[in-house]
Parts: sequence; structure tokens; C-alpha cells
Amino acid sequence: MSKKALGGIVILVLVFAIVLASLFLTQPSTESQKTVSSNTIGVVTIEGVIGDVSSNILGIPQFTSDPVEQIRRAQEDNTVKAVVVKINSPGGSAAKSVEIYTELKRLKETGKKVIVSMGDAAASGGYMAACGGDIIVANPATITGSIGVIMQYTNYEGLYDKLGLKEITIKSGPYKDMGSPTRDLTPEEKRILQGIIDDTYEQFVEIVSEGRKMPIEKVKELADGRIFTGRQALKVGLVDKLGDFYDAVDIAAKEAGIKGKPVLKYYTTPSPWSILFGSTAQSTLQERGLEILKVLFIDKWLLNSK
Repeated sequence: MSKKALGGIVILVLVFAIVLASLFLTQPSTESQKTVSSNTIGVVTIEGVIGDVSSNILGIPQFTSDPVEQIRRAQEDNTVKAVVVKINSPGGSAAKSVEIYTELKRLKETGKKVIVSMGDAAASGGYMAACGGDIIVANPATITGSIGVIMQYTNYEGLYDKLGLKEITIKSGPYKDMGSPTRDLTPEEKRILQGIIDDTYEQFVEIVSEGRKMPIEKVKELADGRIFTGRQALKVGLVDKLGDFYDAVDIAAKEAGIKGKPVLKYYTTPSPWSILFGSTAQSTLQERGLEILKVLFIDKWLLNSK
């Protein structure tokens, strides 16, 4: 490898190191929030699979803050009078969804109004989280509901037999390999896993009942795993209003007694691309960033290596 190519790689590493450091060193501290604005609304973003760390095409984790972290920052932020929670998620981790719901309840206890804005989807765990809001606003075409719990795995035992493969298992207890993809569940294992599903389902139903102030029996009529459009969800009481994000902002402003146009304060952490190349759409930034890196380093390296 030539010295120029090595130098290019070193510069690339330094650029990413500086960007990563800036993400952690430029976060606003709660103590520094001295000026209280009378027209500021916080925005918490829940995007993608709940509990999942999404990555870009390079496999680099996206730097959008954990929803719980965002909510905690909103709790401690004296500059906001209300919070809009943008949800665009098909669900995900039950535990993380419960955690988000619990933190939204704590946020409401500070006296700040919490308005939920549903995007393309706010289903399963996404809907569970939404139940932490004072008012839920859905797009008429939003996919929501899916109140239920599922566990799945694939049994490869037949394939293993055809390939002449056999799994050897050494375990400390009879249930330690429960759910192994190389054998069927025993009746007792099915009973154990069904118990876990049933208990998690009951927790989900209780959260919807509490958040929506709806009788358990009514919730269970809707909690069979089915999905609803936003318009259907309004008819059965799963959401409160139809509208988009800016309708939710207007509702939050009204609930908080804000006069005039509100100022929006986002709690997501900016991605390295937005820091380096501006604040336009992230997908475009990634393309621009990759092209710049390609021109600066890859093309140059190929040229020097010829």
C-alpha cells in the first residue's frame, strides 16, 4: 500500500472519530437550559423496530437517540410546555415498548401535555407506546392496532436429516435448549412458552386499558392481533383524532396554551452525515457523503495503485 493511500485511510478514520466525538460532546445539558421559552414544543421520535439499532448501508449504527433517553430529556427540559411523540414503528421488543410507555406516563406527571402523532405505522409495540399519550392523532391511512404477542421459530430438523447433520447439546437443565431449531418442542415446553405469551399479552391489554381508559373486556374484543387503519381505529376508540404531524403540533400548542406559532425542539441526536453535510434528508446526505469519500479516497487509491 502506498503512503498516499495509507494517509487517506488515516484521514478517513480521523474524520469519523471527530464526528463521533462531536455527537457526545455537543449534547445540551439540562443545567445549561436557563431561558424558558413560552412557545416551545418538544418532539420525541420513535422510528423503526422498537429495541432495534438500525444501520446504514455501511453497517454503521444510525445516531438517533433511544426513545427513552429522548423522553427523559423532555422531562428535564424546562423550556418546553408540551411534547409531540412521532411514532412510525411496526412494533418490536415488548420490554422496550413497556419502558417507553412508562416513561411517557412519568413525562405527563411533570404537567406537560403529551400528544402522539402516528405516521405510516404505529402497531403492536408501537401502539403500546402510543397509549402513553394524552391524545393520539393518527393519519386516516395509518396502520395501527395489532394488539397481541407472537413468538416464532423455524424447525430445521428435516433439513438436518437430509444433510446428515446432527446437533449435539450439553445443557444444565431440561429447558435450557427450549426452542432449538433442530427439534420439536415438548408438550411441557409449549406450555411454558404459551404462559410467557399469555402473561405478556395480559400486560399489553392492561396498558391499553389504562392508557385509553377503556374497560378490559372492550380492549380484549379488539386485541386479537388484527390491524386497523387510522380511520377504523378512531371508530373503535383506539385513537382520538385524525390528522398529520402538524395537526398534532397544533393540538399540543392549544393544550399547552401556546399563542402563535410554536417552536419545535427535537431530541434526536444528529447523524454524522447531517453534521458533516447539512440538515437535509439523511438518505441524500449518505449518498453525498459516500460519493465524497469515494472521490477522496477510493478513486484516489485505485489511481495510485495502478
